[in-house]
Amino acid sequence: MLPWWIALQFLSSLPVTLAGMPEARQMGRSLLFYPLVGLLFGVLLWLASYLLQGTAAPLQAALLLTLWVLLSGALHLDGLADSADAWLGGFGDRERTLLIMKDPRSGPIAVVTLMLVLLLKFCALWVLIERGAGAWLLLAPVVGRAAMLGLFLSTPYVRAGGLGQALAEHLPRRAGNGVLLATVLGCVWLGGWAALWTGLLALLVFIGLRRAMCRRLGGTTGDTAGAVLELLELTVVLSLALMPLA
Repeated sequence: MLPWWIALQFLSSLPVTLAGMPEARQMGRSLLFYPLVGLLFGVLLWLASYLLQGTAAPLQAALLLTLWVLLSGALHLDGLADSADAWLGGFGDRERTLLIMKDPRSGPIAVVTLMLVLLLKFCALWVLIERGAGAWLLLAPVVGRAAMLGLFLSTPYVRAGGLGQALAEHLPRRAGNGVLLATVLGCVWLGGWAALWTGLLALLVFIGLRRAMCRRLGGTTGDTAGAVLELLELTVVLSLALMPLA
């Protein structure tokens, strides 16, 4: 179960402490548990939504979004911000883009990107709450973290050294493909046709983002992986909120 605890420590702000630095093989296997961490987040959001029943929808949406951000420690929002700055400031140049991603400072593009993503998530949550579709809160965290697994399975990691390279090199690919298939089937079982159409849209967004990364960088980095997670989560909640009522 060590890979599970590694995944939970890396992807969440929950109080998980490991005794020492895990070996690279265990780090790679931790990717297999990313969708399960997403499921835990989704269950916590669903439970919070249930406990907040009767609260005004906008306030409930704001509280759920705050919980969502706190659960991940804003880790992936940071990756999204760095990627946004680098994509604009890199002017199409690979090395310049990678250099800007390493800069801890955030420029106006990063700030605007984060504001828009959080605003859209808030509004989508508001719609889902008003529809009483709390169970659908399970889908976005699962899809977002499954997308990270899919990214490491299908895309070269371009920064030498560090955690990301260990994850990519020691990921058991056959097991990873099995986890992705099980995740897709589980989401469709949970959400039916709504989950299926949402999943197809998320796949198209994933393909587009991956192609852009490969063209600019030749692969992915930790920051762009975080950006993919955030944008796939946004895609899921927006598509569910925009879906017409049955």
